[in-house]
Amino acid sequence: MTDARYRFRSEWLLPGIAPGRVFGAVTDVAGYPRWWSDVRAVRRVDDDTAELVCRSRLPFRLVVRMHRDHQDERAGLMRVRLSGDLDGVLAGAVRAAGAGTLLEITQEVQARKELLRRLDAVARPLFRANHALMMRRGHRGLRTYLS
Repeated sequence: MTDARYRFRSEWLLPGIAPGRVFGAVTDVAGYPRWWSDVRAVRRVDDDTAELVCRSRLPFRLVVRMHRDHQDERAGLMRVRLSGDLDGVLAGAVRAAGAGTLLEITQEVQARKELLRRLDAVARPLFRANHALMMRRGHRGLRTYLS
C-alpha cells in the first residue's frame, strides 16, 4: 500500500466578480452545497470547524473536517486544516485579475479512507481525474452563483 499523498493546484478565473464576493463565498463553507454539486452536506462542528460530505462521479463519498487555520480577507488569504478521510492542508488566495478575480487553490493531502489507500497504486490517475472534474464543477458553480 502507498502513502496515498496528493498535491493539487487549481486556478479559478471569475470575470466580472469582485474579490470580496469570491472571498466571502469560499470562506462560507456552510453555503457550499448551494453552488457546488459535489458537496452534498455540511455540518457545523464549531465556529472554526465544519464537516463536509463530498461525492463526485466515483461510487464513494468522502467525509472531511475543515478547520479554519488562517483567514485574512484584506490579504485575500485563507488556509484550513483537513482531517477525516483526507488529512492535510487546503489554502486559497484571492486576487484581483483585470475586471474580475483569480482564486488559486492548493491542496496537500494524504488519503486516510481505506478504499483510497488500497487502490492508490492502481487508481491514482482515476482519482486525480475525478478531483479535476470536481474542481471544474466547483469553478462553474461558483461563477454561476456569484454572477
